[in-house]
Amino acid sequence: MRAVEYQGAGGPEVMRIVERPRPQPKPGEVLVRVAAAGLNRADVQQRKGVYPPPKGASDIPGLEVSGTIAELGDGVDSFGLGEEVCALLAGGGYAEYVAVPAGQVLPVPTGTTLIDAAALPEVVCTVWSNLFMNVRVEKGNWVLIHGGAGGIGTMATQLVAAHGAHPVVTAGSEEKLAYCYRFGAEAGINYRDEDFVEEMLDLSDGHGADVILDVVGATYLDRNLHALAPGGRLVVIGLQGGAKAELDLGLLMSRRASVHGTTLRARPIEEKARIVADVATHVWPLVAAGTVRTAVEVRYPLDQAAAAHEHFDSGEHTGKILLTM
Repeated sequence: MRAVEYQGAGGPEVMRIVERPRPQPKPGEVLVRVAAAGLNRADVQQRKGVYPPPKGASDIPGLEVSGTIAELGDGVDSFGLGEEVCALLAGGGYAEYVAVPAGQVLPVPTGTTLIDAAALPEVVCTVWSNLFMNVRVEKGNWVLIHGGAGGIGTMATQLVAAHGAHPVVTAGSEEKLAYCYRFGAEAGINYRDEDFVEEMLDLSDGHGADVILDVVGATYLDRNLHALAPGGRLVVIGLQGGAKAELDLGLLMSRRASVHGTTLRARPIEEKARIVADVATHVWPLVAAGTVRTAVEVRYPLDQAAAAHEHFDSGEHTGKILLTM
């Protein structure tokens, strides 16, 4: 089968299309014939050599795919051959076939095309597990979402709005903020021209953010704490601004706040299955109803995977980038 391989660490120039053996599903797994794969920042970080795959995972990049069931491993009776699905992966998505535990597979939701369903599993599972299973966003909460124009940001905005909370986003241009409004952002902050702490406090009449979803990390830590409401929860899921920063424990205590740091990729299979099951119950009906939708900007064929990464690296993209087979 054709697959993308990173030959060393660096820019998109290290990416190659290679021939790999077609994987065989183990007991409890299914083999998916891939229609499309989502491009995520984790793929870029792996390409740069700073985010290796978990032990036992494929070295082929790609954390989410859509496609059809090509083969069933022993003990799997929850899917049928030829069924259209999408799946959450620990790796292996940039390929024509991928084997995945059956508990991490979802049917393509009603109203979503097979190709565009590849934009859902990683972002939905990340947002749902962090904002709703972990810190419990509630109706009326103020939720500050950094990187609002990206795949995670657009999905977080929609799910927060769907649950009656107030999504406030940050982005780096007026064009990107306008894009965020299309997905239900209640307010937008241009982080290049505005202080998001002051703006967040002003928007909420001095209350602050009950929850902050942060993809930046170290360089935002202190300002995020100042933007939190009493009892606020800061959820860090990315480290674009570095991994190490000084934490003002006095400020944390005075706000009765908490900081949560999570990743999804390396979680145990059983934990991922619980998240996927929760998503099927709570989010898939919202997708089927049109309340939550995909945010696909562009689709590249697999042999243009390097060009897709160049587009992602430019910082000019919005929403999701897909690779099609």
